[in-house]
Amino acid sequence: MRSIELFAGAGGLGMGVGRAGFSPLAVIERDRWCCDTIRENRRREVGAVACWPEPLEIDIRALAFHEFRGDVDIVTGGPPCQPFSLGGKHRGRDDDRDMWPQAVRVVREAAPRAFVFENVKGLMRGTFAAYRDYILLQLRHPEQARRPGEDWSAHRARLDRWNAKHAPRYDVHAPELVNAADYGVPQRRERVFFVGFRADLGVNWRFPPPTHSRAALLRGQRADGEYWDRHAVPRKFRAPPPAVGPAPAESLALAPWRTVRDALHDLPDPEKEPAKAARVANHRFQPGARVYAGHTGSPLDEPAKTLKAGVHGVPGGENMLVRADGSVRYFTVREAARLQTFPDDFHFPGSWSEAMRQLGNAVPMDLATTLALGVARALRGKAGAAA
Repeated sequence: MRSIELFAGAGGLGMGVGRAGFSPLAVIERDRWCCDTIRENRRREVGAVACWPEPLEIDIRALAFHEFRGDVDIVTGGPPCQPFSLGGKHRGRDDDRDMWPQAVRVVREAAPRAFVFENVKGLMRGTFAAYRDYILLQLRHPEQARRPGEDWSAHRARLDRWNAKHAPRYDVHAPELVNAADYGVPQRRERVFFVGFRADLGVNWRFPPPTHSRAALLRGQRADGEYWDRHAVPRKFRAPPPAVGPAPAESLALAPWRTVRDALHDLPDPEKEPAKAARVANHRFQPGARVYAGHTGSPLDEPAKTLKAGVHGVPGGENMLVRADGSVRYFTVREAARLQTFPDDFHFPGSWSEAMRQLGNAVPMDLATTLALGVARALRGKAGAAA
């Protein structure tokens, strides 16, 4: 099946979509460094990127997408999150970086059978409720474009009137806030997904159910628990899990959340074993880690805190590991890539800070795969629908 990848970044969402059987007709990303990363991994023939076309290093506003009409099964992408990020200025619709209008335009022009758009948890804040509803209305009726000189509130009012009288062009699932840890990603990363299908397909969509749970992890971490035995952790280093009440049986039936230790256990310590670490791509020690208010790092035996695109600041960066003895160090690029479930042969050619920026903005590849597989199954079930 055919896709278009917008705001591709380092490629986490796109690679997950590729794993699910979609092949991109176009990959668009205006950031030079992200495009360099994609090009490098195309050259190395890494995973799904090996069959990607050359990324279009261009502002999406300079492109038209009518030529793809009738040829696209899915449009995917993560419109820039800064307008809605908890760490930003929260300007939302008034921020020049708001690319939701462009995402809607691509749906209008390319008319895909489905779309998946991702954004930060901050978009679910009450402050942005009106604009979030406006995004939903636009995605349901992308043919009702904003008119020249029409501000967003007037456009929204017109869409409300249209929606009351006309069936939607796309059935759009209500924004789903999900925690990546619930899908096997070793990181507590909450993101919002908008999933839509062309209404004539009649898809009854449900977001894939969680596969992992905190309750199952805590059960495995009780005294003499399976978790510690699996990692051969001596008894004196077994941190007691927090006391919690009885867990629902259904959550205990899931796989345990994956922890930082689960993700990184076979990598050499880049600070203590630099010669061994040098044999692993992108696994170089980065000095300067320190603890301060709001910047305390990720405990070894929990899923990592959300990786951020920054390095310092509140909440500019939490990209540190807390070892079992309480000492801290920065995650290497390779470790951060594992926490985002990128494959080990995926290479980041730039500096540590640039690679961490790309990883901090990425969609975990495994989460993207889970979601895209669900979309692919739904589309294959409707393969006979008219284009």
